[in-house]
Amino acid sequence: MEQVQDLAAERRVLSPDAVTFLIDLESEFGWRRGRILSARQSRQLDIERGMTPDFLSGTLHVRESEWTIDPVPADLMDRRVEITGPVDTKMMINALNSGARVFMADFEDATSPTWDNLLQGQANLIDAYRGTLALDTESKAYRLNDEVATLMVRPRGWHLEEKHFLVDSQPMSASLFDFGLYLFHGGRAALKAGTGPYLYLPKLESHLEARLWNDVFVWAQERLGIPQGTIKVTVLIENVLAAFEMDEILYELRDHAAGLNAGRWDYIFSVIKKFRHDPAFVLPDRSQVTMTVPFMAAYTELMISTCHRRGAHAIGGMSAFIPNRRDADVTAAAVAAVRADKAREAAAGCDGTWVAHPDLIPIAWSEFDRVLGDDANQIGRSTDDVTVTSDDLLDLDFDGEVTIEGVRTNVAVGIQYIAAWLAGNGAVAIDNLMEDVATAEISRSQIWQWINHGVEMEDGTTITESLVRELAGEIVSQIEVRGDSHSEHLHSARKVFEEVALGENFVEFLTLPAYELIN
Repeated sequence: MEQVQDLAAERRVLSPDAVTFLIDLESEFGWRRGRILSARQSRQLDIERGMTPDFLSGTLHVRESEWTIDPVPADLMDRRVEITGPVDTKMMINALNSGARVFMADFEDATSPTWDNLLQGQANLIDAYRGTLALDTESKAYRLNDEVATLMVRPRGWHLEEKHFLVDSQPMSASLFDFGLYLFHGGRAALKAGTGPYLYLPKLESHLEARLWNDVFVWAQERLGIPQGTIKVTVLIENVLAAFEMDEILYELRDHAAGLNAGRWDYIFSVIKKFRHDPAFVLPDRSQVTMTVPFMAAYTELMISTCHRRGAHAIGGMSAFIPNRRDADVTAAAVAAVRADKAREAAAGCDGTWVAHPDLIPIAWSEFDRVLGDDANQIGRSTDDVTVTSDDLLDLDFDGEVTIEGVRTNVAVGIQYIAAWLAGNGAVAIDNLMEDVATAEISRSQIWQWINHGVEMEDGTTITESLVRELAGEIVSQIEVRGDSHSEHLHSARKVFEEVALGENFVEFLTLPAYELIN
């Protein structure tokens, strides 16, 4: 039955006209993507040669001049609570029915990019806009409510390819593949449904990458006969280099921009990755890198100030805590942590926030209601007194330590998440936290950083490759004894984890080697 459904989705989504559109899209812009990736490598080499990132001198006029983005549509004015998740049918129905203002259907960090997942997800978008998305199981029938969340879509980042779709014998850009199919089918269906093609853009590192996206939008709208400016996007600021170019990113996308989002977990990963050879950037246990430490607080403050000056929404980040309906104490702790996180974001000036679980929507909503009241957002709130310097964005001066618990957690999360990802599941609850690719990236990159800098734990023990391999063996054995789900992928997951955490050279993204193992 599953195979029949997958073939049906492929026939629906990969129509001859859609395939032609994808080929033309890749032919027009794929070569520019190559330049983007080369520029990333050059900037990384500059950092490794000792060049400290700073605000760009050549775009000072953009930062100092007065301009605003085009107005956003009515259904994106109030975004106080957004829920995110993968694109499988059940998750999409539950998220759209959750009561959140916005649901971000995630083809990136929360979806394992198997061919079946991608095509079924695209078919689900079409059905969601038509109001026909449905699922029948042995125990329950899932249907969309009359009122659902506004739908946004996150395609994969520029660094990824779609190996199942070749253009001139080469894999197509995963970004262009996801976007192209969405706009061709779902975007046009969105317009018929009275909304619009709304996107989240991940992993941008510079305004030139935003310029490429803008050119893609202009070309695609013209090709499909969609009015220019119809596409609206929110950019995730989840790379430390992008934090220095927030004004410029919004400026490049000003006809299509809706806001910026504080992608906190990828942001932490990017700090480790970009400065991996610098001992001054060694971070403590992940649990100690909160949004109140100097470099994270500065980046959030700058994002809010930049957005409001330009008439854009500033959306807060994801809290990884999730409730556990079988453990009241765990749930109470999760609720308290999420409440504090969302209260901080609302007080700081965010116009909305993310949650990963429907049970947390009322918690986040109440904290934003407390600040927003009947207002749709805080865009009119003055931020003229905010000053964030380049030093502030790179200020890692805060107390913290590396513990054996932190090492063990990183190894366990990394292996378990990769096993689930290889099995086709991109959003995984592990020890009462919602883990996705971003948090798994933190786990493996911290291990690499700690080993390569000879970091000592609080007890004086140095973190070594042999210690990590020993822990990995113990964790895999324990999981096999428990018989947890995805255990059939554990040894492949351990191999990938050790490759990206223990290799001599830092692998840019763990999904690159892992992608070779999925269908």
